[in-house]
Amino acid sequence: MKAITYSRYGGPDVLEYADVRDPKVGPDAVLIEVRAAAVNPVDWKCREGHMDGMLDTVFPVIPGWDVSGVVVRPGVSVTEFSAGDEVIGYVREDFLSRGTFAEYVAAPVRTLARKPRNLSHEEAAGLPLVGLTAYQVLVKALEVKRGETVLVHAAAGGVGSLAVQIAAHLGARVIGTASERNHDFVRGCGGEPVTYGEGLAERVRGLAPEGVDAAFDTIGGDMLRASAGLLTPEGRLASIADPEVVSYGGRYVFVRPDADDLAALTELAERGAVTVHVQETFPLARAAEAHRLNEEGRTRGKIVVTVPPSEG
Repeated sequence: MKAITYSRYGGPDVLEYADVRDPKVGPDAVLIEVRAAAVNPVDWKCREGHMDGMLDTVFPVIPGWDVSGVVVRPGVSVTEFSAGDEVIGYVREDFLSRGTFAEYVAAPVRTLARKPRNLSHEEAAGLPLVGLTAYQVLVKALEVKRGETVLVHAAAGGVGSLAVQIAAHLGARVIGTASERNHDFVRGCGGEPVTYGEGLAERVRGLAPEGVDAAFDTIGGDMLRASAGLLTPEGRLASIADPEVVSYGGRYVFVRPDADDLAALTELAERGAVTVHVQETFPLARAAEAHRLNEEGRTRGKIVVTVPPSEG
């Protein structure tokens, strides 16, 4: 099969479009014909070696953890899915090697859920990692409740835009930080936008004079410190970017595969509570361009790599 691979750490130039062996399908996995795979910042951070202290790497690596596709063959003990089922997945294993930027991927069932019927494969591929991140932070770590005020940073990005929608669905008032060009987009997600930069804390205080009940940090550093200072006395803080959050009494969250959480996201998508904005798509062979664009850090929603059926 065709896949994107890299055999050493480095920039986008280490990515190669190559022939690789077809994946083996374990008893608790399914073989998926990939239709689309989303790009996430963690993909290029892995490619550059920033995750080497956390995850073993087995070269050559096929990057990518998000997938939307069609089940070709279930493993011998799989009862959850059948051939022909459309599925989405956050296919992260405990090492780097077998990713989703390929024509086929063997995915453990614990990483999968049914694809939302109302989303295209491109949109659906952009849901798992960012949706699970937002869901696990808001529902499990912060336990956001109806009527609370929630601050979400980078509210126009992949994680942030899903977090705004999920928090709004939970009945919270959502304040989202974003550049001015993305304010209308944040409003469309259900949030009240505030501009990044000097004076951010004062602008948030202007909207929430008594502070926010929960803050979702996606940036770290100064933004994390500002978030801690904007909490009510009983406010909660979580970060996906800076482990220093624990020194402020908050939670550090690294998203994990969870089939039940992913199924909950499918239900939210089918009810229209969350949507996925796809900024741009690239064919599999041009995955390096997709990585470069994502590294610029100005993505609105998601960047997605597509694998048409004719390639599979």
